[in-house]
Amino acid sequence: MKRSLLSVALLVALSGCSLMPEYQRPETPTAAGWPEGEAYVGSANAAQEQQMELDWQSFFRDPALRELIRVALENNRDLRAAALNVDAYRALYRIQRADLLPLVSGDVDGSRTRTPEDVNQTGDSDINSQYSATLGVAWELDLFGRLDSLREQALQQYFATEAAQRSTRISLIASVANAWLTLQADQALLQVSRDTLNAYEESLSLTQRSFDVGVASALELSQARSAVDTARVGIERYTRQVAQDRNALTLLLGRGSPLNLPAAADNRLESDLLATVPVGLPSDLLYMRPDIIQAEYQLRAANANIGAARAAFFPRISLTGAVGTASSELSGLFDGGSSYWNFSPSISVPIFNAGQLRANLDYAEISRNIQVAQYEQAIQTAFREVADGLAAQATYVRQLQAQRDLVEASEDYYRLAERRYRTGVDSYLTLLDAQRQLFEVQQQYLNDRLAQMISEVELFKALGGGWDTNAEAIPGSG
Repeated sequence: MKRSLLSVALLVALSGCSLMPEYQRPETPTAAGWPEGEAYVGSANAAQEQQMELDWQSFFRDPALRELIRVALENNRDLRAAALNVDAYRALYRIQRADLLPLVSGDVDGSRTRTPEDVNQTGDSDINSQYSATLGVAWELDLFGRLDSLREQALQQYFATEAAQRSTRISLIASVANAWLTLQADQALLQVSRDTLNAYEESLSLTQRSFDVGVASALELSQARSAVDTARVGIERYTRQVAQDRNALTLLLGRGSPLNLPAAADNRLESDLLATVPVGLPSDLLYMRPDIIQAEYQLRAANANIGAARAAFFPRISLTGAVGTASSELSGLFDGGSSYWNFSPSISVPIFNAGQLRANLDYAEISRNIQVAQYEQAIQTAFREVADGLAAQATYVRQLQAQRDLVEASEDYYRLAERRYRTGVDSYLTLLDAQRQLFEVQQQYLNDRLAQMISEVELFKALGGGWDTNAEAIPGSG
């Protein structure tokens, strides 16, 4: 008995050996700093490196937009499913962790059996009773780290789902912001179309009176009517887009009640809706992006799975034992001399499996290499997204200023063309060209302004949706 206990103690002491490869983060497949050039403001790399906290409440300055984001975070179904997915993987990890510990069970059994006299050797019928109370233990010794590797794999997958939830949250915030900005832009375009229609209808009325007295030609009258019809088409198009924008925003908010949105203002897109995202950030902040964190945890999980595949080549040792008491009488179940015990160790050694274990190891190693490629791809994609955002941040400022100047020039051209037409200096074709040009540049300016704000939101998202100096980093990332 003492030798058995010593053997068990020795096996327990040897348990914990791991065949899992030591994890090493792959080399970063991108440059150490952001790109430089004409498309960027100064030198992003020369700017002072800094860590800062910039959450979405600070970045989005409009109260109505912040309220919409808050509602979406509470009700969006994609985010809710991501949270439930985290709970599911947490439960799977707890299941895998439990395999490392002994399984203890308590059983109480009882039976009474009557044997007829014609089948009993004594020729008499009798009744046999047996009662037992047993405490059983079953334990697989993890000598080669198979169970521990599986536990580590489950843990890393759980961490990956947590990062995926944060990534879903950031994407939702950006999607709500972009949908709201698109709605504001389309409402502004609708208002521009209505103002243009009013101007065209006024011009048509004047042209009609001129035609009636023989001053304007039938061609000029036809051109005026065509301009009115064109504006009417634009109104219907933007009316449809505004309705669709509201539907898209309602879906993101995750609730069916009507949206209590403020009325569109002519200068709403001109207001300071977004905070400025600083450009002087080191590229290693990409490691704070949830999607990159998720990719690295998945890589760690694949690395742990190799340890489990390697350990499968080695014997599995299980210890099974029981201790209890038994008696033919229920009243004597706990009397002296009724105790019993058994100890049944077992060992299973793989001898022939038609190459299954080797194939499992090959698959685990290939899966790890796939995760390495996907991790590197995630970093490259993130670097590209930030670089694109920095380029957009610089160029959109200059583009919008040029577009504003073009709008002012087109307004002057329209006013001048209208006066010259009314005084008979120029033809109606010149006035019509000025009207169309003004309408087009106004539309283009609103579209450019929308594109600028969306690019700022995407840059905010590309940098991880804000930085928190207290955020938990990936283990081993330091």
